[in-house]
Amino acid sequence: MRRPTPFLVALLLAAAVAGCGDDPSGSDDPIRLGQIVSLTGNYSPLGSENQKSVALAVEQLNSAGGIGGRRVELTVRDDKSLPDQAVLAFNDLRRKSDAIIGSPFSNSALATLPLVDREQIPYVSLTPADEQVRPVHPYVFVVPATSGTYAEATLRYLQATQITRLAVAYDTRSSYAVAGYKGLQAAAARYGVTLGPVEEFQTTATEFGAVFTHVRSSSAQALMVWATGAPAVALTKQYAAAGLKIPLILTGAQASKLFLDPAGPAAEGATVASSIGVVGDALPAGAQKTAVEELATAFRTKHGYPPPQFAQDGYSGVKLLAAAIGKAGGTDRAKVRDALEGLTLTTPNGTYRYSATDHSGLTADYIAITTVRSGAFVPTDYSRAKLATLGGR
Repeated sequence: MRRPTPFLVALLLAAAVAGCGDDPSGSDDPIRLGQIVSLTGNYSPLGSENQKSVALAVEQLNSAGGIGGRRVELTVRDDKSLPDQAVLAFNDLRRKSDAIIGSPFSNSALATLPLVDREQIPYVSLTPADEQVRPVHPYVFVVPATSGTYAEATLRYLQATQITRLAVAYDTRSSYAVAGYKGLQAAAARYGVTLGPVEEFQTTATEFGAVFTHVRSSSAQALMVWATGAPAVALTKQYAAAGLKIPLILTGAQASKLFLDPAGPAAEGATVASSIGVVGDALPAGAQKTAVEELATAFRTKHGYPPPQFAQDGYSGVKLLAAAIGKAGGTDRAKVRDALEGLTLTTPNGTYRYSATDHSGLTADYIAITTVRSGAFVPTDYSRAKLATLGGR
């Protein structure tokens, strides 16, 4: 007989706790989980991975008996990579959902924030834009490390590797990218880093020769790019062809095969900041590695390839909601919100420690600085030493 994994044991315990609570919806009713996700449009590569992992986590929950004996019922709505469609999707889901998992597209997520505030429904966001949690919105909790946290992790790496002058290129139409640049601005001096030149582009950009010309004529020691989707691939290919010798630094938006496959050999040697789950094999034995392996094994079995960054986000989001509903003893929205706010939980993305003043939950310790080697993400020596401290956390 196969022994249950620690994740399934945790789910069963959550179910037992929930069964003892006072849930006004009744123990026979399903727990209704809504998901807003980009299944078509520019952000569909991200959204499709989110949706696969959310569905996988829900399937595992139901196989383990649900939560408190109640099955989880998932309803999915496509925001078509458009903020106005995210609003329509939210309005469709709000009355028939106990909690909502939000879009991976930052602009879509930000468009729904006023509605979440009004409806007071637990909302777990799969996009890292800092504006969702600064200031805190009472019912909004972010799953990926925020753009500002990625900026801090990168600055720590630059300081350790004695890079003091950083060129930056960012997509002015992406809230994720703008927040990342602002995060660099706010913290760079603290790490002895000067920014410049700073280059702007838009999501529709396909040619980056002017960016490279400005960087080449500067004293920059590295170039960091904040982008999602097609622009990052195009820029990476053109960067390799331009013959620039300084490091190219990318972010979690590129931490998947969805970037590696189209970028091909041009990505070789690029530095990529990512969730630790992307390099789970490099983690020491312990709770964190176990959490990563539980997703990786199930996802690979079902889909035939390792879970990318975006799959880790979706899976972690369901785990966080399941733990909060179990802790709350049911689906009362205010109680689930309070449970999330006091939650500490280890997931493939790291250990979350939400609080009344922190609805992002992850610190820069849970971001790995990797290098692309032979078409795979490999921890840098700097990051390998950091990862070694996460075994029991």
